[in-house]
Amino acid sequence: MSAENIGVQGVAWDLSSEYESADCPAIDSDLSAASELMDQMKQHNLVLLPLLERAEGLGVEEATGGIEAAREIHRISEEVRSLIGNPDSYADCRMSVDSQDEAAQVLSGQLQSYQKRFSELSQPLSQFLDLVSAEIIEVYLDHELTKSTRFVVEHARKRRDFNLSLAEETLVSGLAQDGIHAWGRLYDQLAGTLTCDVLVGNESQSMGLAETSGLLQKPDDGTRENAWRAINEAWGEQVESCAAAINSIAGWRLELGRRRSGKSPVHFLDSPAHMNRISKTTLDVVLSVAEESMPLAQRAALLQAKAYGKDRYGPWDQRSPAPTLGDDDRPIPYAEALELIANAYRSVDPTMGEFVEMMAERKWIEGTVGARKRPGAYCTGFPKSRTPRVYMTYTGGTSDVITLAHELGHAFHSWTMRDLPDSQQSYGMSLAETASTFGETIVRDALLERAETPSEELAIAWEETGALISFVLNIPTRFEFEKNFYQAREERPLRPDELKELMSQAWQKWYGESLSEPDPLFWANKLHFFISELSFYNFPYLFGYLFSLGVYAKRLSFGDEFFPRYEGLLRDTGRMTAEDLAAKHLDVDISQADFWRDTVAMLQPRVDHFEKLVNDVTG
Repeated sequence: MSAENIGVQGVAWDLSSEYESADCPAIDSDLSAASELMDQMKQHNLVLLPLLERAEGLGVEEATGGIEAAREIHRISEEVRSLIGNPDSYADCRMSVDSQDEAAQVLSGQLQSYQKRFSELSQPLSQFLDLVSAEIIEVYLDHELTKSTRFVVEHARKRRDFNLSLAEETLVSGLAQDGIHAWGRLYDQLAGTLTCDVLVGNESQSMGLAETSGLLQKPDDGTRENAWRAINEAWGEQVESCAAAINSIAGWRLELGRRRSGKSPVHFLDSPAHMNRISKTTLDVVLSVAEESMPLAQRAALLQAKAYGKDRYGPWDQRSPAPTLGDDDRPIPYAEALELIANAYRSVDPTMGEFVEMMAERKWIEGTVGARKRPGAYCTGFPKSRTPRVYMTYTGGTSDVITLAHELGHAFHSWTMRDLPDSQQSYGMSLAETASTFGETIVRDALLERAETPSEELAIAWEETGALISFVLNIPTRFEFEKNFYQAREERPLRPDELKELMSQAWQKWYGESLSEPDPLFWANKLHFFISELSFYNFPYLFGYLFSLGVYAKRLSFGDEFFPRYEGLLRDTGRMTAEDLAAKHLDVDISQADFWRDTVAMLQPRVDHFEKLVNDVTG
């Protein structure tokens, strides 16, 4: 590590509170306990299974034994989910830091059989709760063990017409590990092992994807473009594998949708909308307002290009920092970034600042630089201890500070919910981005207030307009591609060149004349398209960005009531739809365009301010 990077990059996280190693006795003990509990699930399923064939016609009295068995299966399944989930999180954390960690890879492979068995054993309960009458559901929920699951059960029943038979659901679950999820794991392996040859200055350097991605945050326009082209060149050599993976993942989902369309047709957006706990009406409204807002976001992109002395915005500019003005271009050390974030969080409520300090003190944040680290940033957690962990590669850029604030927002969200029942801790991705994007906004505003030089002020305003470009142009670009891809994939698999063309068309639609050239390989190098557990991992970011800005705007109108409302909103994300949540805690109707348009209107003066800064810089 060079001398100038000492103290700048982040520190390694500490996972020792969970397990000492990927092959330690504690993991064996957890998996052994999980196996014993799954044996008990199997016994209780013997009571449920005979009832499933006539579940829809069951009366309350004849379902008594099934109701009791169902409650026990629920109780046991929560324990099993924790015992399997804990080593799974541990393995993922280890492989994120070192994609070639053999012990973690072995553990991850070992867990597949446990996950498969647990999924199969959970199917009878899911079928029972989906198929029986509302009267039986009321009896099932009228108990200390299950009363907290009401929202989850009732929300799941909305899709009861799309269920397959138990045998078919079990088969799908069993085949998925070596089917759709295998393609996702293949992509992860590629991402962790690819190397890029990048021209940095006059020297060609070989580095991993994460390190190369870090160059996209450099102020030198040529370095960023070289890094972007090197990343595309590396992925370009893998287009056949990536095309096979993305076609197979989408094909699996579409075929499953066709199989589930017995009573009513299944659209490929039905499941993502349901999983995100928003209606398709709300989704359509959000996307429509985003399309209305394209001119504002394109204007922001052109202003960023102007600041670099360019006429158009390049696809390598997505994470670009503000151009340095020579008055202060030093990187922000990791410790200083944490202090900045803690103080910004504290401005909302002291407990939020204390939370950031706790995360740092306990070393629950991974921020080191490493050749074998996976690219990206995320927040995860350990279900046994109910503690969060944040992962990223911290190199000192302003963008890194904002990313850290974003992921700490996720962590605060889960920390706020840690005392709730397991059934109320899972929430849709659309709401998952609320606390994270809220965290970004308060940190940007705090940094802007303390800016002492033109460089500092421009850098923070730059991040703000960068978020507008990212969420209102880049995220819809991803959605546009994925939607059009799924429509085409219903007919046949697409060749790499066809995928490139679809991707280019999406870039051109949303960025318009602001873009210097499209990014035709974005479909291959973006992890989100290959997450086998989730489809359309894009619109939740747009929703979360605009929703969180709407929440942020309520700080002034709610005054002292704001933080209790905000905390209540976060705690309710696992037990309400997004529409009900907004009505209860924000007094707004998010199925109507007014809320979203009002939120976008708040961004107009911020872009105006940014334009003034850019004009001052460029003369």
